[in-house]
Amino acid sequence: MTEAGAPAVRRCALNSEENILAEQEFMPAVRAMVGREYGRVYAWDVVNAPMIRQWCEVMGVDNPLYTDADYAASSEHGGIVAPPAMLQAWCLEGLHMNNYAPGSTDENPYEVLKLLEANGYASVVAVNSELSFARYLKLGEKLYYTTRLDAVGEEKTTGLGTGFFVTLIMSFFSEKPEGDEPVGQLLFRVFKFRPANPVKAVEQGEAAAAIPKIKRSKPGISDDNRFFWEGCDKGQLLIQRCTACSTLRHPPAPVCSSCHSFDWDSQVASGKATLYSFVVMHYPEVPPFDYPNPIGLIELEEGVRLVAGLVGVKRDELAIGQALQVEFHTFDDELTLPMFRPVAE
Repeated sequence: MTEAGAPAVRRCALNSEENILAEQEFMPAVRAMVGREYGRVYAWDVVNAPMIRQWCEVMGVDNPLYTDADYAASSEHGGIVAPPAMLQAWCLEGLHMNNYAPGSTDENPYEVLKLLEANGYASVVAVNSELSFARYLKLGEKLYYTTRLDAVGEEKTTGLGTGFFVTLIMSFFSEKPEGDEPVGQLLFRVFKFRPANPVKAVEQGEAAAAIPKIKRSKPGISDDNRFFWEGCDKGQLLIQRCTACSTLRHPPAPVCSSCHSFDWDSQVASGKATLYSFVVMHYPEVPPFDYPNPIGLIELEEGVRLVAGLVGVKRDELAIGQALQVEFHTFDDELTLPMFRPVAE
């Protein structure tokens, strides 16, 4: 190594040490939060049979202890009980974010995550979730939970990047005149990190290196679904149709689920649809998508459903059942996708 190069190496090492020290200045504030318990979040409703029935229907659970009053009455429980896995569902805020039941705390149990984000650990990935139960819940019980910041681990370097494992524990209680009773617990752990390969800033005066544009992943195309993608290229939304019994199906498949025929053709859909359900993706942000990223479960006028992106709408404007119309968007000059835009009723 030349003498001219040596000082630069020493400066880099010094700057690295200074950065590490600066990064750790915020950790006392983080550590001070560990062990803090945040106030109650109440359930909107008492444990009730309609919600249990709907949950069982959605999850495909047919245990008569949960839905058959006569059968449950003859059991050791003496009546209908709630599926243990429903524990978290009782205290959720509902369709609208942070719409908690009256009396719930307005404290933010995730403030430690905000502090980590402010100090450069902006990415997040869920690590694990563990739900435990003390007993079955019976009809009429009113629940609430409290949240404790259980632990913030030492800084770790993983394949994703460098950051901290953060563990929160939600403890669920049933309100009782003689004293509230613990009924279960949810452990939730996330990893807040700096990505392993961030885009590095160049020194002042140097030209920024060209960053390759990340393209959308191409779909897997087979003999069963090639017609669908060729239709998109032509601006047509094609739905597979069984020629034996005329049943429409999506996603495309080699055989009809109704009559088991292998013969099929396709039908051009009108493109008119309604929003059956939706999610809005926030994290982790994966290029090249824009965030927040609304994705809908679309029910076509013809009766079949498909998953597609939603355009021209904000999160608080999305509503189950709203009318939609297909439009085709081309990405990277090579991939055409059906997207859906809300339309006036």
